[in-house]
Parts: sequence; structure tokens; C-alpha cells
Amino acid sequence: MSVLPDPGASRAVLVGTGRYEHLEQLPAVSNNVRALSGLLRGPLSLRLPEGHVTVVEDPAEARTVVRAVRQAAAEATDTLIVYFAGHGLVDGQDQLCLALPHTEFGRVETALPYDWVREVLLLDSRAERHVVILDCCYSGLALGRMGAGTGLADQAAVEGSFLLAAAAETRTARAPVGDTYTAFTGALLEALRQGIPGGPALLDLGFLYQHLRRTMKARGHPEPQARDRNSGAQLALARNHADLPAVPVTAVAGASVGERPWPDPATIRTVMGFFTALGQVRVVSGLTQQAVSERSGGGISAGSVRRLLNRPDLPATWKTTALYLSACGVPEEQIELWRHVWQQLGTEEASADTGTPAPAGTVSEGSRRPRLFSVLRRRQDQ
Repeated sequence: MSVLPDPGASRAVLVGTGRYEHLEQLPAVSNNVRALSGLLRGPLSLRLPEGHVTVVEDPAEARTVVRAVRQAAAEATDTLIVYFAGHGLVDGQDQLCLALPHTEFGRVETALPYDWVREVLLLDSRAERHVVILDCCYSGLALGRMGAGTGLADQAAVEGSFLLAAAAETRTARAPVGDTYTAFTGALLEALRQGIPGGPALLDLGFLYQHLRRTMKARGHPEPQARDRNSGAQLALARNHADLPAVPVTAVAGASVGERPWPDPATIRTVMGFFTALGQVRVVSGLTQQAVSERSGGGISAGSVRRLLNRPDLPATWKTTALYLSACGVPEEQIELWRHVWQQLGTEEASADTGTPAPAGTVSEGSRRPRLFSVLRRRQDQ
């Protein structure tokens, strides 16, 4: 089952090197990282808070990149995305190196070994899922490292990992002169922004990879490569905007609202994620705020809907949220799962405010969310 990450518990580090002292210039790379940063923070994708997306452009030193990845790895508990665009080189041991502004051919000490990034994710990350996207020449070399016995994708403690590489280990990636973006990132941005007609409701990494392979091949560009471990391919980077309903649920003939791709409450880990998912419920329903009010039979006004979706903290009572979910068409059994998440988040919020231990029967910060995730999964499967 495809899932969107909780934006409050996720981080992204976007690294781009387009200006070089000794290598060919790649002016499109700056556009890559800025466009991807805006997309990940916007409504078309993950809605990550601004402070949760770190952009590192033309880093002077390898440690600048490693430091940014290490900080994000320490902060993310849901999903960590690491993206690099620039030149990729191969060292004497046939390992991938990421070129920095001062990198020179034949001088490995001037580049960033990909293994350094992999090691940070392996040793320092708290995230359940890792996504690595490499838009550079020879990026497929990273797949071999990922598949090693101690590689990133083999971490037993994470739910899933996915590596998406722009080119095979023996191929160069494309950055057409005059184009706004590099070929691979341009195709990725296009899919996330416009959606994919006939595709699934959530654009997960597995489907995106297959779509990008077909798209790049049709355009005469190198075909991307991928490696998936432990359901990493099920992580979605956006809703499929070509698949969203154009009319309210009441006008969809023969369609069951229970079959709609509602946000999964089992993926919610933070208050921010709770409200982001609530907003997605209305998008999936195809209803305006006024229509939600009308479908509630006067139980909740359009103004109350607006205030609910823009709250900075959890509602003290459950009634308004329950009315909103029901009016949007969410099935009763899913509304009950939402209520459990609301209760759990409220307990955590109260414990954090008072500095007191969680009530008996709850679990520690490190294990609380995985247990909730498992409970909700069991309830959905029943």
C-alpha cells in the first residue's frame, strides 16, 4: 500500500553543483534544486515545512554536504530524502564520487565519495525510510554499494529504502544545453507537477521509476536505474493530480467513496502531519469547504472547516473533526482510526508540555510511533 510521509517528521537535503572550476558547467542544476525544493514544500507534493528542506548549492567542501545530511538524518523520524545533481565521477576502485566545484579529474580527494553519504544514513539516521535520488553521470554505481551486505538498503531497523539513479553505472546523464532542467530531474518534476494519466492515486517511487524509464527511453535519454529494499518503493512523493476527482463525491455515479484514496491515518506521526492529512481528505473528496458544511447538515460551518484546517494545535474535542471527516465521505471505520491518532497525539503533546512521563500503557518516544503504526495497521486489516 502506497503512503505519503508525515511532513512534520520528514526532512530533505537537496545538493546541487552546477559551477565548476575544472569541469563542464551545468547551469540547469541550480534550477533543479530550487524547483524541487519548492515542489516538496508545496501543495502538489509533500508540503514539507520550509525548515525541513535544506538546499546546499555549490558546496566548497565535502564536509558541508555531509554535515547537512547528518543533521537531517538526526532530525527525521519518518522519511529522509537526499538528492544530488551535478557531475558524477568514478575513482580508481570503480566507486561513485560526487563532483564539487573544485573537483579535478584524477584527484579523488577533491570530490565527495558517495559512500560517505551512505555511511551517514547507515549510522546516524533515525528515519524509518530513506530516499536517495542521484542525477549525475555513473550514478548507477551507487546501486552496487546499496546492495552490499552492510549497505543502506539492508538496514534492518528501517521500513524501507529506495535509491533512484539517473543513469546506469556505465552511462552519462544528460543536461541538454539551453534546457531549464537536466533531463532526468525535468522528467521527475513534470510527473510530480502534472500527474500521470491512468496512474495510481499516489505516485509512489516504484511507479515513478517505471514511468521515468519509459519517458526517458522515449526521449532518447539514458534510462534511470533503481534499487528498492523493504517496501521503499511504496513511499509516495505526491498525489497523482491527473487522478484527483474533478467533481464532488455526491456526483460520482457508481463510485464508492470508501474506495477513494483517502490519506492513511497510520502514517501520521506529528500534529503537522495530522492537519496536512486532514487537508488532503478534502482534496480527495473533491468538495469545497462550503460543500463540506452542506453535507454535514449544518453540523459544521464553512468557517469552522477553514479554522479546523488552519489550526496550529490539536482540537480539544473530537466532535468537529469527526463531522468534517464524515461530511467528506470518509468511511466510519477509518474515522475511528483518525480518532485514535488524535488521542495519541494529544497524549504526547500533553506529556511534552508538562514534562511528565506518559501515562501508564504508553511507550517511550523512540518506540511510541511504530507501535501506533502497527495497531492501526491491524485495525485496517480486520
